[in-house]
Amino acid sequence: MRRTLRITLLALACSAPAAWATDLLQVWQAAQQNDRELAVARAAQATAQPRRDQAAALWRPGVAFSATAGVATGESSMRGAQFSAPGMGTSSGVNFGTSVTGGTATRWALQASQPLYNPQRRAQQQQLGLQADMADLEWQAAQQALMLRTAQRYFDVALAQEAVGVLDLQLQAVQKAATEAQDRFDIGSAPVTDTHEARARLAALRAQQLAAQTDLDVKRRALADSTGLPPGALAVRLPGASAPPAPRALDAWQQEAEATNPAIRLQQLAADMARAEAEKHRRSASATVDLVAQAGQERLQGSGDYGSARNKSVNALVGVQLNVPLFTGGYRSAKEEEALRLFDKAQAQVQSTREQVAQQVHGAWLGLSLGAERVQALAEALSASEARRDATQTGHEVGHRTLLDRLNAENDTAAARLALAQARAGLLLDRLRLAQLVGRLDEDTLRATNQALSAAP
Repeated sequence: MRRTLRITLLALACSAPAAWATDLLQVWQAAQQNDRELAVARAAQATAQPRRDQAAALWRPGVAFSATAGVATGESSMRGAQFSAPGMGTSSGVNFGTSVTGGTATRWALQASQPLYNPQRRAQQQQLGLQADMADLEWQAAQQALMLRTAQRYFDVALAQEAVGVLDLQLQAVQKAATEAQDRFDIGSAPVTDTHEARARLAALRAQQLAAQTDLDVKRRALADSTGLPPGALAVRLPGASAPPAPRALDAWQQEAEATNPAIRLQQLAADMARAEAEKHRRSASATVDLVAQAGQERLQGSGDYGSARNKSVNALVGVQLNVPLFTGGYRSAKEEEALRLFDKAQAQVQSTREQVAQQVHGAWLGLSLGAERVQALAEALSASEARRDATQTGHEVGHRTLLDRLNAENDTAAARLALAQARAGLLLDRLRLAQLVGRLDEDTLRATNQALSAAP
């Protein structure tokens, strides 16, 4: 029963593909769960908190314990020593000697240290924090990039689907014209050139239709791979005739992008990391001060040249330890010079990214500012093309227009319809692109874009 139910549900889903995804939000929600690039970014973002934990641990105490056991040999001798003991007086020129051959040796040590002054650790802590911030920022940028990429693929499928539909209508109209031309030629009221022109245009449209169907299949597959939805169940919608709100002034967008653009912020964090790397290798950062505590014991027991013997030593220490490297062979100064040059490179990349983002903001703003006027002009052009097509068809029927005029009118009307659909999609994409450039592309923006789609797939 369960297997029959699953098969029935699958058949119903395939028979009604529009139920899978009819709007942009549904496609985006599916892409969030299935897109491979976003999965990579999600895994990378998971490293942010461990890096912050590492940064916090750098200034916590460290404790280490070591133990050793094995077979060892020890020899010690002393000559000319002075010996004194209560009730025994003092003796000079005393000799001492111990010997253990192949005895049992044990050693253990417990060490604890607390960094007090360590510029290198401070720079390393800063770098780990910057790396964590970069991981979070890269995750946000990846989400926004996927949102824009999903919208682009969605509209690519919608436009390819529209192209196939327009070609189908155009093909039907030309097929009808070709039939009429053949009938007129058969009764002797039209020249044979009309028949040839209609057949040539019909063959060209069939070739275009096959190319358009191939393009639709490819773009539908790309969207399906990103969302995990079946390619045949994607029922996308074209933008409707609603006009988007007027954009703000260009200077306002430029200033906001300068402060919040993800690419600029990432490059600035990279420059901060390069600066911290240079600080880590400065001469003034080489000295370190640690609070240390140590306790240990060494023991060697066995027999040797003087019979059975046992040597044991116990030590304990609590104090402050100062480490100052005096000479590194030029390694530290070379590393500092390399880090400074990399910092210069990172600063140059920040400036280059700012320039690129400013150009992208300008282009998207122009597309959004002039896009509404362009859409209006193309809508008027489509209306005029349809009127011209109808008038040309009537003129052809009464003999005032040639068949070639009628075919050209059909072609111009189809081109105008596609141009209008592309302009409307481009207008919505420019809105999303501008929001991404200032780091404000989110589901609310996508929801507003989704409301601008037409009611039917």
